[in-house]
Amino acid sequence: MTELPRLHVAVLMGGWANERPVSLMSGEGVAKALEAKGHTVTRIDMDRQIAARLADAAPDVVFNALHGVPGEDGSVQGMLDLMGIPYTHAGLAASVIAIDKQLTKQALVPHGIPMPGGRIVKSAEIHQRDPLPRPYVLKPVNEGSSVGVAIVTDESNYGNPISRDVAGPWQDFAELLAEPFIKGRELTAAVLDDGKEARALGVTELKPKQGFYDFDAKYTDGLTEHVCPAEIPDTIAELCRDYALRAHRVLRCRGTSRTDFRWDDEQGEDGLFVLETNTQPGMTPLSLVPEQARHCGISYEDLVEAIVAEAWSRTNESGGGTDGKG
Repeated sequence: MTELPRLHVAVLMGGWANERPVSLMSGEGVAKALEAKGHTVTRIDMDRQIAARLADAAPDVVFNALHGVPGEDGSVQGMLDLMGIPYTHAGLAASVIAIDKQLTKQALVPHGIPMPGGRIVKSAEIHQRDPLPRPYVLKPVNEGSSVGVAIVTDESNYGNPISRDVAGPWQDFAELLAEPFIKGRELTAAVLDDGKEARALGVTELKPKQGFYDFDAKYTDGLTEHVCPAEIPDTIAELCRDYALRAHRVLRCRGTSRTDFRWDDEQGEDGLFVLETNTQPGMTPLSLVPEQARHCGISYEDLVEAIVAEAWSRTNESGGGTDGKG
């Protein structure tokens, strides 16, 4: 890891996305870790005056702990590029692509990374007819943390077609991505990238106590069992690590990323599918990247500092400023 001077780091968190509570938890954890390492930290809960507040703070680096829109979709990245402030995680182009599940498919599938099929539908259409044969999954095109995800089966109480009277998680979104439901197991693999070498940290299996791995299951202690490392065949673990690393590189992620999978274990290697790549994974006490890092002998504080070091070294090597690229 790059030897870091003592830096002034602005930790950008909160905002107004659906994932605001998660971002606040991530940001506070990051801030405390950096302070423990001797850095000066300014905590910033993002609002519409964010550019002026950052200009006043004048940090050496921004740690982007925002989740969802606009912190993860390229909007904040473009602002920071224009301001010439170095920042952690993916740049503008990578953020624009990775936040959009359909654009992610278009980027990754041609590189041999398997993802489920499916199509974009207007939310009003689902009340007229099923967009795919049941069972299928409905999800917003550009949300994370399983916000707005629904699994539609013959046994679900949504109706057939889905009733307009049902208050489903899809109701706040104009467009949805409909994908075939892949039965089986939920896996995830994190990548840590110091700017010179990216490596996959490991594979975790997620076992929700009930239902599926939705927002509550992700961030409520006790609702999901994390098996790290996942108890899966070596060939599947190696494929997960390979796909996660390839996705990180194809999308041009930086610092760290996390790729999520569904694996139909009855189908072997042919049953493994990438669901999405998260360019700004959570850093809460229940988050998966810190968990995998710990398994590799990397403490939470060292992980956070490594992410900052990547941004700092990238900026110094380029002679200052940011390149605006993903």
